[in-house]
Amino acid sequence: MEIQSAYQEELEKLESTSRWIDAKLESLRAIPRYFGEDLTEQVLDSIRENARRSLTAATDEPYFGRLDFREEGEAEARPLYIGKFGVDNDQSGEPLVIDWRAPIASLFYSFTGGEGPAGYESPDGLIEGLVYLKRNLVIRKQILQRVVDTYDRNGDNPAVTDEFLLYRLGENKDNKLRDIVSTIQAEQDQIIRSAKNTALVIQGVAGSGKTTVALHRLAYLLYQYREQIRAEKMIIFAPNRMFLDYISSVLPELGVGHIQQTTFEDWALETLPDRVELADDAERTSRWFAYGADKPVIDDDAPGRFKGSIRFMEALEAAMDAYERGFAPEGDFEPWPGAKLASAQIGEWFGREYRHYPVMKRKERVEARIKRWLEMQLNETRDPNVRKDRKKKASQKLKAYWKTWPDDTPLSFYRSLFAGPNDAAGSFGGLTVPAAIVEQTVRALKKNKLYPEDLAPLLFIYDRMYGIENERTFDHVVIDEAQDFSPFQVALLNRHVRNGSFTILGDLSQGIHPYKGIRRWDEFLGLFPDDARGYFTMERSYRSTMEIIRFANVVLRRGIPGAMQAVPVFRSGEKVKVVRHEPADRIGTIVRAVRKLSAGPASTIAVIGRTEKECKELHALLLHEDVSATLIDAGRNKYEGGLSVVPVYLAKGLEFDAVVLIDADAERYGADEHDAKLMYVGCTRALHDLWVLYAGEPTPLMEGADDDFAKRLDA
Repeated sequence: MEIQSAYQEELEKLESTSRWIDAKLESLRAIPRYFGEDLTEQVLDSIRENARRSLTAATDEPYFGRLDFREEGEAEARPLYIGKFGVDNDQSGEPLVIDWRAPIASLFYSFTGGEGPAGYESPDGLIEGLVYLKRNLVIRKQILQRVVDTYDRNGDNPAVTDEFLLYRLGENKDNKLRDIVSTIQAEQDQIIRSAKNTALVIQGVAGSGKTTVALHRLAYLLYQYREQIRAEKMIIFAPNRMFLDYISSVLPELGVGHIQQTTFEDWALETLPDRVELADDAERTSRWFAYGADKPVIDDDAPGRFKGSIRFMEALEAAMDAYERGFAPEGDFEPWPGAKLASAQIGEWFGREYRHYPVMKRKERVEARIKRWLEMQLNETRDPNVRKDRKKKASQKLKAYWKTWPDDTPLSFYRSLFAGPNDAAGSFGGLTVPAAIVEQTVRALKKNKLYPEDLAPLLFIYDRMYGIENERTFDHVVIDEAQDFSPFQVALLNRHVRNGSFTILGDLSQGIHPYKGIRRWDEFLGLFPDDARGYFTMERSYRSTMEIIRFANVVLRRGIPGAMQAVPVFRSGEKVKVVRHEPADRIGTIVRAVRKLSAGPASTIAVIGRTEKECKELHALLLHEDVSATLIDAGRNKYEGGLSVVPVYLAKGLEFDAVVLIDADAERYGADEHDAKLMYVGCTRALHDLWVLYAGEPTPLMEGADDDFAKRLDA
């Protein structure tokens, strides 16, 4: 179909659809809300209110795609319009717009060309037929801006093209992550529509859309399993609060609200009954991002790796088992002479009758049982004066008796595990804890402070002591940047989620915190049964240009030869600019690069340094040069867009139109795995432009990338 006639056809369709939506919305708004007690009217009002919300959300952009599909057995193809929100024509009974999450809408994403049949899974089984047209549409505020046919069976070249995808990828970004519902790719759609009761583990290269896919999966699960799960019972764990702010727009754009979004640290601190706070981890963390001679040796005895391990969890389990076995004290309870409650009877209540309760709940029930026994004994005392005297003595005896029972909190129990020396190290549950970890832990606990790796153990102890209340259970859990999570954290959360329903996503090549997290995805996969888990890889990178991806792949390959390489989409741009400058001209070179980029189309620019200390110093120098920039440090909760100065470890998860990666010299970025991961993260933040600056000797990680960059700065 000619471009002009296709545009005219879609313009007429848009006008008629918009008129219908406006009229329907007007009629619904004319009906007053019902706040009475009649259940039937309440249900009808709820249906009308949901329709109002959906139609209001669909007003500006009713749909984004069209698929002409002829179902097997039908005479002709019918056009299906796909949008973020379904709109039903209540007069004809036919859908005016099909929700992108509906089974038939999966064809729009899964169809990749060819003249053979296509199909989708419906509640009635597999439905097959032929696709005749796949069309993408850009509609903004009811204005048709673009019509792109990515497949036309009757055209001269009936093959699916990436023209629309490239158009969307070429757009500049603001300070929020956006939905990709109009450009979901087939491999992404497969992950989004995976079954609910599955633990999905997703290894995706930088820019593959992992986070966005996970958020779209939440929207899909709420649609597909609407009778089984609720948004309030879903939770997203993100690496930090700034990242949460960055992704905060996606779910509302998809019409999804009320999903909990937090960090593991915040969730744990809100749950624990003890008044504790996190120790200042800045000094300890900075050591792991140091370079040269200051760089520490990383091994599995690093605190985060050790306390995040399953062996540490099993040791805590054994310690808790021993604690419970010795919980009820020996000795009878005798409130007055002649009245005695045998220790064996108390032990029977605690150890057998209430064995299915957590230990502190068992203690509460035994206490209530003893009080009932006391009341019965007192009721048998007929003399009121004697009864009064016995009641007073019994109360004192009971108080004394309860002091013989343990009265630990999770924190006091955890502290006790590290209190007893065993040679130079602590030992519990059959596990010897390295002396350095014991010393560090004891020092923090004396001040009622914790390190992040202590939170999962404390929550584990809390769950064993008090059980898991319904408000702390989830229908589905998303863990983003999961390579920085520990097996202990995932195993703990698995106790809080129904049916092992997880979406766990990350990139091992971006595991820049070597003192914690995982080395292989098997560390998570092994926590779930074979038939209740799934593993996906996402190798295509949609974020950066081919030139940037190729350059970043060289960096990764030099430091980690076996790492997964990103496959770029065919989107070409500027060559990577690698600029050598004199040490004395460092700030001048950075300022020139920033000003050159600011004069172009880039609306978000990041200057990425190695350490937080160096970035703070650079930020002050930029302000002195009259260059306005935002410093992103560990305490920042929001990403504001514009020009930012950010240490590389905090840039992970973010993306910018342009990146200036500074100090890419041999001292700051050596050839080892950790340095390669850091530099890879820095490079892959850039969508369109990447500048790499250095003085002295360049990092060996760039060796072999000569064909992929321009060496001179045309200032």
